[in-house]
This record gives sequence, structure tokens and C-alpha cells, in this order.
Amino acid sequence: MTDVPDSLGAVHMNILALGKGRMIAFFRNRFSKNVLSAASEDDGESWSRPRPINLPNNNSSIQAVLLKDGRIAMAYNHSNIETSNARRRSLYDEIESDQIKMGAPAAVTPGRKAVWGVPRAPLSLAVSNDGGANFDRVVDLDTGDGYCLSNNSKDSLNREFSYPSIVEGPDGTLHIAYTYYRRAIKYVRLPTEALG
Repeated sequence: MTDVPDSLGAVHMNILALGKGRMIAFFRNRFSKNVLSAASEDDGESWSRPRPINLPNNNSSIQAVLLKDGRIAMAYNHSNIETSNARRRSLYDEIESDQIKMGAPAAVTPGRKAVWGVPRAPLSLAVSNDGGANFDRVVDLDTGDGYCLSNNSKDSLNREFSYPSIVEGPDGTLHIAYTYYRRAIKYVRLPTEALG
């Protein structure tokens, strides 16, 4: 299996089996630029190098599902570092610094820091008709400022939409759940006809 290059900063893989040995993996991007993807033609024995696709990523979790009609639907935040200069320190900053001091390989390219704090909003749903190469249809599921520079959800200082989960029901309805303001789980039911 091809290793994910550190310079891309890919984490949290989501793999879909497309049939006939073909698989596609999607990754969030710790450098907050774009969702990344890699492909396999041999049931996951080997993988292409991850490459950016046409969806932004703010270093927040994503999830994709293969629909019965062959399309791919992905729930994600439609924002990235280019839409905000927000930045906060994270636990990972300290871990990466300690690793470098101890002589271990850095989790990211030296001099490049993971980006945390880019607003986690809107929460969107994108659809691909070409096996995940491009996502041309985007629908916002929830909008707001997505502020996440604070972990204080009690006073609604954290207003992010994050960690989506998506499944297709037997009738073709999409069921999407996600963290709402880090206080609750919000649920959206969407008929696939709404995706065009």
C-alpha cells in the first residue's frame, strides 16, 4: 500500500469500493486547503498518491457514501484556509514540536504547521457523477459562522458544524447526522431527488 506523503498532511481516510477492484479514498487535509483523494485498481493492494479534488477542506472531518445509482455523496464543510485567517494552537502543535526535538520524523513537512480554527461552516453535501474525480453539485445543509476558536460550547462560543455521518436508506433517502455547536447531534433527511 502506498504511504500517504507527509507533505500532503492527509488524515482520517474514508474508503469506498466502486466495484471490479476499484476503490477510492478521501482524506481531510491538516493544511486546510482541499479534500484529497487516492485511487486503487487492485482492491486496495496499491494506491495512487493522494491528490486534491475540487472541494475545499478546513481540516475538519468528511464522510462519503457510494449511492445505489453509482454517484458519490460527501458531507463536509465548504470552507478552507483561503476563506479565513483564523488560527488556534492545538494539541498537535505541541506533539509535532516534541517529535522534531526528539529527532523523530515530523508528522508534517518541517516549517509547515497544521491549521486549526478555520470556521466549520457551512456544512454541505456534494455529489460526484464521475467516481469521485469531480464534485459538481453542492447543497448547503446548515449555514452559520462556524466559529471554532473556542471549545466552550456551553455558552455557544463554539458554533461549528462538524463530524458528519451519512448513509443512504433503502428508499434512497440520505440520512446525515453531525455535531451541532458541539452541544448536540443534528439530523437531516434528504431525498436523493434533491441532489439533481
